[in-house]
Amino acid sequence: MAALGTTAYRRSASGAMVSLAVVLAVVAACPSFGAAAASCASHTFSGTSGGVRLYPSCTDLPRLGAALHYNYSAATNSVAVAFRAPTQDGEDGWVAWGINPSGRAAMVGTNAVVAFRHANGTLAAYPTVLDSYAPSMAPAAPEDLAFPVTGVAAEHDADGKEMVVYANVELPAGKGSKFTHVWQSGSKVVNGVPAAHPTTGDNVLSTATIDFSD
Repeated sequence: MAALGTTAYRRSASGAMVSLAVVLAVVAACPSFGAAAASCASHTFSGTSGGVRLYPSCTDLPRLGAALHYNYSAATNSVAVAFRAPTQDGEDGWVAWGINPSGRAAMVGTNAVVAFRHANGTLAAYPTVLDSYAPSMAPAAPEDLAFPVTGVAAEHDADGKEMVVYANVELPAGKGSKFTHVWQSGSKVVNGVPAAHPTTGDNVLSTATIDFSD
């Protein structure tokens, strides 16, 4: 009986080692596990006048190499966000992030913030309304937005390959803290206007649901 017990233990230990090996292989192969999953949490932001922007929550988004950092206030149902994404053509590209108040996982109807670099080297950052599949990408007046958006600003990282756009968003009243959000990036800015992004691959799949209170 003792021999049988020893054999059973050895098989169980062997099986556990095989299972562990499988788990480690999955972690190594899947970008949603391991170090990649924690990448947004390790990022730090610069601030104005020597200050530092603080975002206690973040999520690595599943498309376009982007991440969203945020600081939610339940008292005011508002959120301060920092959206980071690689520009598709270095310093010539643009990035955008927004909320679709209709709840649909779609670009049309989204109120977004967009950021890019002008030809003279200055950064542009402003809210816009994506009212069609070929939006103007022009700055939106406050009255044209479905909810107030303030404090919009942008910066490039040191090597110019990633853009960050900041904003303070008063979430649509009466809809809680869970929303459909959309993000995007494009490779060109033409005459001070972001040009159309690709219509295949990750560029048409970059939408998800987020609960800012989590």
